[in-house]
Amino acid sequence: MTTIYVLDGSQITTLEGFWRVVGEAVNGPGGYFGRNLDAFNDCIGGGFGTPDDGDFEFHWHDHTVSREHLGYAETVRQLELRLARCHPTNRPCVAQDLAAARDRQGPTVFDWLVEIIEDGAPGSLRLQ
Repeated sequence: MTTIYVLDGSQITTLEGFWRVVGEAVNGPGGYFGRNLDAFNDCIGGGFGTPDDGDFEFHWHDHTVSREHLGYAETVRQLELRLARCHPTNRPCVAQDLAAARDRQGPTVFDWLVEIIEDGAPGSLRLQ
């Protein structure tokens, strides 16, 4: 039987809010399910609350609300945070991504999350 995890998009207005919502959807109140993109990618592979056999789906309700909030403004904010703490050799790449986001180009935070889910668990995401 497929396990369904419901994400309430009206509660996802920042990347940090996404970590909270997805963590609680998968592992209950206060649940952890990765709080950075790399950890989230690992969690999508199963065994961190999701079934090891990969038989699960995310139903992202009100995803249009999340898409708006996780758009370019949030992407700029996240890339500014990343630029401040990344390894010096990564700064040129992050700065380039930041400049693009400021010009409203390139993938957004919403796009990052969707890509991780679709790559790690193909067919498991339902945007509703």
